[in-house]
Amino acid sequence: MVIEQNVSLQTFNTFGIQAKAKSYCNITNEATLTEILKNKDNQALFVLGGGSNMLLTKDIEALVLHINLKGIEVIKETEDSVLVKAMAGENWHQFVLWCLEHNFGGIENLSLIPGNVGTSPIQNIGAYGIELKDVFESCDAIKISNQEKKIFKIEDCKFGYRESVFKQELKDEYIITSVTFRLSKKNHRLHTNYGAIKEHLNTWGIKNPSIKDVSNAVIAIRQSKLPDPKDIGNSGSFFKNPVISISQFEQLQTNFPEAPFYKVSDTLVKVPAGWLIEQAGFKGKRFNNYGVHNKQALVLVNYGSAKGSDIYKLAKLIQNTVERLFSISIETEVNII
Repeated sequence: MVIEQNVSLQTFNTFGIQAKAKSYCNITNEATLTEILKNKDNQALFVLGGGSNMLLTKDIEALVLHINLKGIEVIKETEDSVLVKAMAGENWHQFVLWCLEHNFGGIENLSLIPGNVGTSPIQNIGAYGIELKDVFESCDAIKISNQEKKIFKIEDCKFGYRESVFKQELKDEYIITSVTFRLSKKNHRLHTNYGAIKEHLNTWGIKNPSIKDVSNAVIAIRQSKLPDPKDIGNSGSFFKNPVISISQFEQLQTNFPEAPFYKVSDTLVKVPAGWLIEQAGFKGKRFNNYGVHNKQALVLVNYGSAKGSDIYKLAKLIQNTVERLFSISIETEVNII
């Protein structure tokens, strides 16, 4: 095991924020992880995955454990379905592509989401009508305090909209080492009614799409709206779409009759946060070397050498402005560190 000192984290976060780790260890096997946890004493730890869902506003005065466990395997299959286990350090999109190559369906709508497999249950990642919980079988995790291994089934995870038990009562208590997915092998259930997926398929003249076709449509949509972190520092959608009551939405409609929404239940609707932010005048707004993306108001961007604290101030300004104009609170989807 090699522990490095004063390591730059700029290449380990998709915002490209310059911050340092007091100490850093690249975790490539569970034995190393267990050994560090067993001997950490009272040392503070910071668990790092793909770095795609965080905004660093300061240096990390802790031992950063960079989870780079690798491997994908089929652990069980029937004629119709398959259980696929992926280690926490696998890149999420590369895992999606691996499943598509094997004609395993269920996560094609989650193509091109940044980050790693290990953090996907924490956030209950979702896009275009699908959430991780729809294909989740279980995940393996190690308890930080005593190194006990635990298997979390779906009922243990308390999944919600971009929520899980790992963000709430078990926050910072476990490190996820692998995730197992239940995917289809045939008669794939396609979800093409969300967003512009069907429009893209029609444009391409595809009437009977495959899971690969759906993935290609999702990739095309995301690439048309979202900047590549390799080109412009960002963390994808910075804010959650707020869920509000029908009565609150009816009040919104009195002033904004064109306000878009998605029905959640008989009493709740989801309003696109991007629309609220755009109406508030922030879409495409730039503040020196940071700002709001010009194609997607949900995305805050680092154009060069921005500080995380500057981007955080912008996020607070957006939240306060949306609250003042619409009486709607929008929460951050990205973790502020």
